[in-house]
Amino acid sequence: MDQIKSQISSIDPLAQEPEAEINGEEALARMLTGPRVFSDTVPAGVSSLQDRRNRKVRIAGALLLGAAAVTAGVLVAANFGPISSTPAPAVTVTTPEPTPTPSVSATSSASASATPSGAPTPVTPTQSAPAIVPPVAPTPTPTVPPVAALQKFTFPDGHISFNYPSGWTVRTEQGPYLSEETKAASQGATLLDSAGAEVARINSGFYGDGTGGLVDRTVLDRAVVPGVTDTAGNQVEFGFSLNQIMNIDYDAANGGMPTAKGPSDSPPFYVMDVRLSSELQPGQTTSGTNQIRMPNGFMNAYVVFDFDKQPTFATPEAAKAWMGSTQYAQLKAMLLSVSYN
Repeated sequence: MDQIKSQISSIDPLAQEPEAEINGEEALARMLTGPRVFSDTVPAGVSSLQDRRNRKVRIAGALLLGAAAVTAGVLVAANFGPISSTPAPAVTVTTPEPTPTPSVSATSSASASATPSGAPTPVTPTQSAPAIVPPVAPTPTPTVPPVAALQKFTFPDGHISFNYPSGWTVRTEQGPYLSEETKAASQGATLLDSAGAEVARINSGFYGDGTGGLVDRTVLDRAVVPGVTDTAGNQVEFGFSLNQIMNIDYDAANGGMPTAKGPSDSPPFYVMDVRLSSELQPGQTTSGTNQIRMPNGFMNAYVVFDFDKQPTFATPEAAKAWMGSTQYAQLKAMLLSVSYN
């Protein structure tokens, strides 16, 4: 206790007596020549040299960290431009509809472009999926109405033959002839439809005759018959035509030759038959004939129209409408199938 009291009183400036004036030369000589005493006891309240060094290191480190933070802040502020309040665009993700066998591949793409303000352009990730193509349904095959079975008819001499629809019938008869020697070769065939009505006639091996006049012909349909040519090799055609009879004037100045003088008052008549192509010319011409010379005699084939009903069709438009019917198609196919063997 006395020791503590003496230490406190020794540092009290008020309690110390004024010291005598120190002689500098004596003090210096004493410091250089006097004994040196070292002690590891540190007075209370006095910091050691190592603590002071550590404290300086800590202060220097703190100052260095602070300077680094300030420098980093300046650099960051310099790199970032003005803060933009525009929000980044929303990210849209498209998800394909689920399918039994989905195949989805996501592709991310990013693009950046410089702007005048120096602000960074936001990168918007996108996700795209390949289009899912639904399977193509097979195209249904159109229902085709069944085609009636065809039957074939051949004349007794084996030369002329043709096809006709099942359900129709063929009635044969003796054809016109000039002598007993030609009688057997002349045969006629009449076709009756499923209702028993006569619809067509075909003759083979008979003699030829007939007369004609002037008509104004309108050809509504025509096609080549591939199985028939006459004895001279001329082409034969199927034809459907409207014919208006013309008035005839025998002009004496022209050698008495008939000359058409306009349409007659007779109703038009329709012809559907097989004839030489030269006999199926449109316009004002001779009515011609459907007789075709063959090696066994003449033949002809034609559709039977009701001659008591004139005209057969009320108007040309009605005739054209009939061309779209099943009956017309059957008759045309029958005439086109005629062939000579």
